[in-house]
Amino acid sequence: MLDIDALADADERDWYLDGVSHCTVRPERALVHLTDGGGDATVAREYDVETRRWVEDGFNFPEGKNHIAWRDPDSAFVCPGWKGAPLTRAGYPREVWLVERAADGRHGWTLLFAAPEDAMMTAAWRFLDSDGSAVDLIEASDGFYRKTYHLVDGGLEAHALPLPAKAEIEAYIAGDFIVKLAEDWRWRGEAYPSGSLLAVGLPGLIGEGPAPQLLQAPAPRLAVAAVETTRSRLLVNLLDNVKSRMLCFAKRDGAWETQPLALPADGVIEIADQPWQSDVLYYSYSDFLTPSGLYRLDLESGDSECLRRQPEAFDPAPYVAEQWQATAPDGERIPYFVVRRRDAPFDGATPTLLYGYGGFEVPMLPYYIENFGPHWLAKGGAFVLACIRGGGEFGPHWHQAAQGPKRQVSFDDFIAVAEDLIARKLTSPARLAIEGGSNGGLLVGAAMAQRPELFRAVVCEVPLLDMLRYTQLLAGASWIDEYGDPDDEAERAALAAYSPYHNLRADARYPLALFTTSASDDRVHPGHARKMAARLLALGHDALFYETDGGGHAGNAGQEDTAAELARVLVYLYQRLCD
Repeated sequence: MLDIDALADADERDWYLDGVSHCTVRPERALVHLTDGGGDATVAREYDVETRRWVEDGFNFPEGKNHIAWRDPDSAFVCPGWKGAPLTRAGYPREVWLVERAADGRHGWTLLFAAPEDAMMTAAWRFLDSDGSAVDLIEASDGFYRKTYHLVDGGLEAHALPLPAKAEIEAYIAGDFIVKLAEDWRWRGEAYPSGSLLAVGLPGLIGEGPAPQLLQAPAPRLAVAAVETTRSRLLVNLLDNVKSRMLCFAKRDGAWETQPLALPADGVIEIADQPWQSDVLYYSYSDFLTPSGLYRLDLESGDSECLRRQPEAFDPAPYVAEQWQATAPDGERIPYFVVRRRDAPFDGATPTLLYGYGGFEVPMLPYYIENFGPHWLAKGGAFVLACIRGGGEFGPHWHQAAQGPKRQVSFDDFIAVAEDLIARKLTSPARLAIEGGSNGGLLVGAAMAQRPELFRAVVCEVPLLDMLRYTQLLAGASWIDEYGDPDDEAERAALAAYSPYHNLRADARYPLALFTTSASDDRVHPGHARKMAARLLALGHDALFYETDGGGHAGNAGQEDTAAELARVLVYLYQRLCD
């Protein structure tokens, strides 16, 4: 369809494909998003899928941390993050423009919205209902979790919607916004608790109309993972004790009713595609030992079929995937997954890799371990995935329990999982490694600094480690809602108490850690990993450090680079944990 390598050679750029966004009503037209070196900044160019050519005088937006979304075949919402555009302190767009196509390529630009300088970012998009009616929205974020939604009217005026600051509009269907709450909301005398999923009629928000309908109430071990729509159905993907469960709703006589769906269980379901104006759904299913399969589901008839399955990378028969739980210092039950040989001895001798994240309400979910299966499990190792607080495994309350000044809760949970693995004698400190990237790099960095005797190896990837200066580096200012503000005296004290860089000691015995980063990371500054490794060396300890040129923060590298990175980590783990 499009040869990115050939394009990179022709443009003399190190292009990676960042994503493709199709116009809903004219899907043969697409915006192709390209990143030079794998960073977060992208260019967007209009491409015709049918002709397999770039559109002459089509949309073409320069490199930046932009937000760009189709409005219709001849216009787009553009939030410019390129050089010279007004940006927030965190380096994200402040303005929202409507760009309308012109035949000569000199497209018309109309400013719709400008956020204040202390905002975090802006975004805009169009929701299309099945009857073709459109709703245009602007999202203005004051922080990572605080935002205001604005409805754009026919005169291109933006009007704020009276939703709480910690609410997400997930979808629009049959005249209703589908809203997920991350804080309690009282609206016209009715109370809706944090974690609820609501159907909120547009007339009821901007004037008189029916009260919101509660679609899913919060529960202690439940979370709303995703919301999607088809022509006439609303699909809600739940995490029920960290496993997928799909709900289907249909609107009848003005109210939403649930319909049963018979889908695979015990793993993770992801909606792959839901064609507009169709009730056919495409979804994938996988778990630790089951490769991803693509399924087609007709929501009218209930017929389902598997269209394609990823080849097995290893024989799953010798292995078992289990869900265990540890007890945190405050008594909370912390779930985690263990993938191991069925005959693994419980004598403390199993080389074990413990992975965690614990931030930004991002859940850690089962996935097919196609690389670690043949290269780690087959060598007698075990893989463990921790579902600690700070993540999104159980909804807003699970995340908020380790947010800001309560960050230590996340580290305590992770350490509790490590101690539980040792107590069960699956592994021992001499056979235990921890791994995490980005916020997970902060996690394993803090665990290493606080409990170095628990671990033999640490893989710390594209990490945050200097928590007293993180807001001054690249996108760091956008994460104040997550970590706290080092310019605030009380919050600075909380950050200083766990900042891995600031808590290293000359008299401690640290495991030999591997720090990796990328010079093209434009989200988390590579200086975090560089200075952590340098500090360890200055204190008389050993450290391993590896920095790539490309790939950016998300590791958008080619297959050779990805294979080399995996080999690096595996060889390090073999050397540290295996005989």
